Amino acid sequence: MRCPECDARENRVVDTRDSRGGRAVRRRRECGVCGARFTTYEHVEERPVRVAKRDGSGEDFDRIKLLRSITIACAKRPVTEADIDAIVDAVEEKLTRTVSSEVSSSQIGEIVMDHLAPLDRVAFVRFASVYRNFQDIGEFQDMVHDLNAEERRQGSARNQEELPL
Repeated sequence: MRCPECDARENRVVDTRDSRGGRAVRRRRECGVCGARFTTYEHVEERPVRVAKRDGSGEDFDRIKLLRSITIACAKRPVTEADIDAIVDAVEEKLTRTVSSEVSSSQIGEIVMDHLAPLDRVAFVRFASVYRNFQDIGEFQDMVHDLNAEERRQGSARNQEELPL
């Protein structure tokens, strides 16, 4: 690593920390020639993930686009920006761990919905209505009915008491 002040190669690492949620290493260095301190980052070079859209076209995965679509679904809901960022981080992490370099937009939508459902039902329904591309009101009602049934099942499971042996 070259010093940005004097261009010397002699330097030592003073401090090392994880950065960007463990996806990068931040190193604080000191030049052995001029004594200047500087910071470097080390990260794995990630391969670009392509998103296959419904119409057959493809584009590179865009974190900002996903963030914007989730933010729209969560508008005027009690969902914080930190919650939305956590969902986008989870989606991004899952996509980088996939073996394939191409993923369908519907798969991304399903991952987002898996994270939105327990967080906020209204935001989930808003997002699902776009990603599942409902053709009529009946499909939409079926999804809401399934969501209500699942909530009732979870509620009854929480309310059951354990009997002593």
